[in-house]
Amino acid sequence: MAYPQTFGVVLAGGLARRMGGGDKAHRRIGGRTILERVLDRLRTQCAGLILNANVEAERFADTGLPVTADSLPDFPGPLAGILAGLDWAAKHAPDIEWVVSAPSDCPFLPRDLVARLHEARLYADAELACAGSRNRRHPVVGLWPAALREDLRRALTSEGVRKVGEWAMRYALAVAEWPAGPVDPFFNINTPQDLIEAEQLAARYPEA
Repeated sequence: MAYPQTFGVVLAGGLARRMGGGDKAHRRIGGRTILERVLDRLRTQCAGLILNANVEAERFADTGLPVTADSLPDFPGPLAGILAGLDWAAKHAPDIEWVVSAPSDCPFLPRDLVARLHEARLYADAELACAGSRNRRHPVVGLWPAALREDLRRALTSEGVRKVGEWAMRYALAVAEWPAGPVDPFFNINTPQDLIEAEQLAARYPEA
């Protein structure tokens, strides 16, 4: 299926408290950083990529990608990162009407993510789409229309909305489901134990 050009924003704006702080995305799995794995999977699916991060852009200089910070103070969460991605795309790629978001700590993201999200959206005649696995939604891995950018800004600044799922449920939302085995494609790394498990999974299933 041909799908509309879609810009990608990789969310690396968290504080990684459960990992002991630092740039979680630069931790390594199988000799490569988590972020390298994420970017490799998204590059061929997106018309362009940016990083949302609330640290010095120089920390991500090796990616060669633009880095944009949240426009809201005090680290309000991934919803602010999605808004930052929509704002960046509106300014630098105004002809692109869709943005896909993904966290920087999901090293096994599907290589058909964007196509499947658009397919689910069209099939359900929905306004938004997000990923799902194990009968669980992953709203941070989502497809967002540029047309809702100001609605999102109002929700964040005037209504205090912080959870991605809460905002997404205001609209017709489609869910694209992926099988969770042998590796859940939305396995995310939050703790040192998760990092160990991801290393083991990558070694056991190198094609995952």
